[in-house]
Amino acid sequence: MFYYIDTFGCQMNVHDSQGLEGLLAMGGYQKTESVEQADVVVFNTCCVRQSAENRIYGNIGALKILKKQKPEMILCVVGCMASKTGTIAKIQKSYPFVDIVLGTGGLGRLLECINFVKQGQKVYDNSVESRVQEDYYLRENGVSAYVSIIQGCDKFCTYCIVPYVRGRESSRPFEDIVQECSNLLQKGYKEITLLGQNVNSYRDQTNDFADLLRALDALPFHFILKYMTSHPIDFGDKMIDTIAESKNISHSVHLPVQAGADRILQLMNRKYTKEHYLSSVKRLRHKVPDISITTDIMVGFPTETHEEFLDTLDVVRQVQFSNIFSFVFSPREGTPAAKMEGKIDLPTKRERIKTLIQEQEIIATNIAKQAVGKTMECLCTQSGEKTLAKTRDDRVVMLPAHAMQMGEFAQVKIVDTKNSSLIGQLVK
Repeated sequence: MFYYIDTFGCQMNVHDSQGLEGLLAMGGYQKTESVEQADVVVFNTCCVRQSAENRIYGNIGALKILKKQKPEMILCVVGCMASKTGTIAKIQKSYPFVDIVLGTGGLGRLLECINFVKQGQKVYDNSVESRVQEDYYLRENGVSAYVSIIQGCDKFCTYCIVPYVRGRESSRPFEDIVQECSNLLQKGYKEITLLGQNVNSYRDQTNDFADLLRALDALPFHFILKYMTSHPIDFGDKMIDTIAESKNISHSVHLPVQAGADRILQLMNRKYTKEHYLSSVKRLRHKVPDISITTDIMVGFPTETHEEFLDTLDVVRQVQFSNIFSFVFSPREGTPAAKMEGKIDLPTKRERIKTLIQEQEIIATNIAKQAVGKTMECLCTQSGEKTLAKTRDDRVVMLPAHAMQMGEFAQVKIVDTKNSSLIGQLVK
């Protein structure tokens, strides 16, 4: 028996798919890269943006003929989009050949639901119970591993559908996380990324996220400890000190600012100001001078003026982000922002994001040039004709073919750049 999984969206969805793969392997299924060969096809979905949702429905529709030719094939739609209000009704009406619809709270029931389908039933469950499954994840890469520490979100940003499809915040027990990470390191993993919609909202009894980072950093292994995503309102001095005093924590922080104008931030329900964000960055750079900061930025939020867009550009220039993930505002049905008046026209949004991207390209190129001549410890994440390694601040370095082995740490001198990419040579 074979399974095929198509994953859409962020690292959290990738991690969820690893859990689904583990379940399917326990059920006796083998992975295939051919959807035609599969006995079970799973679409692990994302609905953060309408474009992603449209693409998913297109991929589901493309299997209608195959399902008719192979009616015993079990077709599953799971994850965030499955939890969204109205999805089940739409699938029942327009895609009745789908056998299983499971929201984020029901992923652990996949094998049980497959058995129901084999008995002639269909399963529709859009639950969003926010809970972290046991460690049944199937990880194929022996270098990098994702570890979920908190699910759900309590922030309720007005543009975001995540709290409605992943539920409220629920943290895993502190000791369970430490034990899982220790086990992974004993197996030879060299990079661990802690996952959560807002990792620094983590709480377990008296332990907060900084306490968790300190405990993991103290494990007797040489590795890189990463995490995403952080919310600026929870990123305080304790977090900054923890990074500065660590030996294994990555000197890279993903800190989404979203916008630079206080009025827009208030409309987004982000709960911080431009001054607060810039102050946090200033303290972080003072304690960790080599910190690399990345961010998310949304342009064209309802009623955003040209001057307020310039406030966002000002943040980009002041912070000097290593990278930004930029988006134009796309209303998501079911969120408060979708009902806001003052929508910005598409040409204006496109012009603003074009300006933003051009500004960031200049900044990223300059940051890369500043690394030339420096020697950094790097972790090899891909070996062969195309050899890639990562710096402690999570920048990718291109190396000569077969210069390093997967999972190897080595000193690398940055000798050149290509746009914002780094080119290195192994230090003998």
